[in-house]
Amino acid sequence: AFRPVLDKTDVQNSHVGTTNENLDRGNWSSNTDYLLSLIGYAVGLGNVWRFPYLAYKNGGGAFLIPYTIMLAFAGLPLFFLECSFGQFASLGPVSVWKAVPIMQGVGVTMVLVSTLVATYYNCIIGYSIYYLFASFQFPLPWSDCFEWSDENCSTQPKDYCNITSANGSFVLVNSTWLNDNNATCEGSNIFSISVQSPSEQYWDKVALRRSSGLDESGGVIWHLALCLLLAWIIVGAALFKGIKSSGKLVYFTAIFPYVVLIILLIRGVTLEGAREGIEYYIGTHSDISKLSDAEVWKDAATQIFFSLGTASGGLVALSSYNKFNNNCYSDAIVVCVTNCATSVFAGFAIFSVLGHIAYISHKPVSEVTQSGFGLAFIAYPEALSKLPISPLWSILFFFMLLTLGIDSQFAIIVCWLVGWYVCLSVCLSIRIVVSTSLIHHGSAVLELVGIIYIYGGNRFIKDIEMMIGKKNCYFWLWWRACWFFFSPCLLTIILVWSLVTFSAPSYGNIPYPVWGTVLGWFMLAFCIIWIPIFAVFTFRFRQICSPTPDWGPYLECHRGERYKNQESPQRIQQSKQNENDLSIVYANDFISKL
Repeated sequence: AFRPVLDKTDVQNSHVGTTNENLDRGNWSSNTDYLLSLIGYAVGLGNVWRFPYLAYKNGGGAFLIPYTIMLAFAGLPLFFLECSFGQFASLGPVSVWKAVPIMQGVGVTMVLVSTLVATYYNCIIGYSIYYLFASFQFPLPWSDCFEWSDENCSTQPKDYCNITSANGSFVLVNSTWLNDNNATCEGSNIFSISVQSPSEQYWDKVALRRSSGLDESGGVIWHLALCLLLAWIIVGAALFKGIKSSGKLVYFTAIFPYVVLIILLIRGVTLEGAREGIEYYIGTHSDISKLSDAEVWKDAATQIFFSLGTASGGLVALSSYNKFNNNCYSDAIVVCVTNCATSVFAGFAIFSVLGHIAYISHKPVSEVTQSGFGLAFIAYPEALSKLPISPLWSILFFFMLLTLGIDSQFAIIVCWLVGWYVCLSVCLSIRIVVSTSLIHHGSAVLELVGIIYIYGGNRFIKDIEMMIGKKNCYFWLWWRACWFFFSPCLLTIILVWSLVTFSAPSYGNIPYPVWGTVLGWFMLAFCIIWIPIFAVFTFRFRQICSPTPDWGPYLECHRGERYKNQESPQRIQQSKQNENDLSIVYANDFISKL
């Protein structure tokens, strides 16, 4: 059902076929299609649900320092490199390594990682679709403890006071009893019982129907299965005609999230407590001392790479459909700056609303702030449920998550499609937490080694100049410094640090079983094992397992079409004799000069 525009006949019959420079693969209808597709790929869910929390956790405004440094020294150089690499050869993430055949396994690894990420990412899109449908209710189903909740569900904290009764015994009473009897309670006598918010229980008990762990798989959750099917149908329909159809859809999916973020920000800053939330995010609560923590720098690098989508094949795949003389340099600058600015902007929209929920709940902002799934499907929905006309805000928010996820998924699937011939047999549907940052950082290091040190950095720069025009030596100073030194060094340090500080994954406070972690490592190994396999195969097994050039019928009249390019034994013998004669001439000439 899914296919990229690869057939020449299809391209020529297309209504935009006359704009194609490459009739074999097709090109983007316009540079705007490509630019919006890149922005849609880079600006994804992580900009909304991961960056704001990372900034808050890692020093607020101070986090922007390592974030900007990692963008300048690693993220942007690698982004520009991959866009140029794909555009120059007009090939996908596997075939493009014809430039350095020994590194072709890097491209295979990228496609395999994209396959795993595609299954995971579409699950998130499925969750967003489910919550979008659930938002067409009033009140919102997670706004209170309804029939699906248990006794641990509460919209207010359960505080009890230990008082002494008239007969001298100790009695625990709640706040209602204290108010009815005009009594007060000393701080040392207050006891808080842990409770779960309605949005948290709705996520666990209704949406996910979460089991006790990986050991208990449970049955098929039909509402999520149908939403996941719908997610795949949407992505498939958008990519049915390849980049010609997805290139038009991104005009909506890439722009609409900005409209919603602006609306949410305007609404958020008008709420009581919004200022306190923003202060926690990037204001007076910023902590410059956090910069001495190595984890902060690792988080900044990981966020840059996940957000920009480098070292995963998507950039090479999208750029391979560019016309040869497209200005990939300016495109890289625009997309990287837009992506990072969006992350910062989204944080204001998120934390202004979280500040309001903290205000009305009489809690500090730190107690209502979560990351990832917790922010997208628990904390923020809870905050929206307390606003007037809450279904409207909820519909806008989850529709925004849907569009953010879909246009990122477009590029992931395109990467998957252009490499399908290598990875057709590895369409895995296992969903488990794997430290994909290790693969991304490792692939990025090998990508730089392959292009800059093996293929040749100066040669690659001349290739780029063939596309964007000749530049003076000063223009390339920064890019040379990053490609040859800063980027590989930073990535290597972060990769080693990630391995040293790796800890077993968990869901909240529930650790994954040992077999689950081992399975994750096996999946990671399965992705990267192709790098050495292809390297060995290219230079060793291909030589000893393939026929020699003169293999076939001895006489030329018997070779037919199959062996028409066979080299004759006589010709090979003559070639060797000529080489020997030439060597003797050079040797005699050298001796005579002595």
